Amino acid sequence: MPARTAEAIWEGTLKEGHGTMKLGSGLCEGPYTYASRFESGEGTNPEELIGAAHAGCFSMFLAALLSNNGYTPTRIQTQATVHLGAGPTIHKIELNCQAEVPGIEEAQFQEFAQQAKANCPVSKALAGVEEILLEARLA
Repeated sequence: MPARTAEAIWEGTLKEGHGTMKLGSGLCEGPYTYASRFESGEGTNPEELIGAAHAGCFSMFLAALLSNNGYTPTRIQTQATVHLGAGPTIHKIELNCQAEVPGIEEAQFQEFAQQAKANCPVSKALAGVEEILLEARLA
């Protein structure tokens, strides 16, 4: 498996400085500032990127679990909300998933969704987060 890269450049002090985060593939690059991270300023922030990674990883892992067990998902949409609190620390992540999976029973779907939450690589990397919640539903 290939190693993936990303980079960040920060210039200046914490509050007056600014930076840029960039994916190694070059497909995404964005500015970030104190305001975009801790307030409501324009730009991105590390927590937003963590949320995108978690939502993407969870969705793919759930698709793999479903496919490996005879179900063909039509669509899996996951939103991750990352909560940054005092410290600062990421103290909670909420995963909200809606999936279209023909032929699956609700209980079986919930079991696979919980397995994906516990075992996708990004969930494992985020094991230090105090609380990761999942709301999964069939469309």
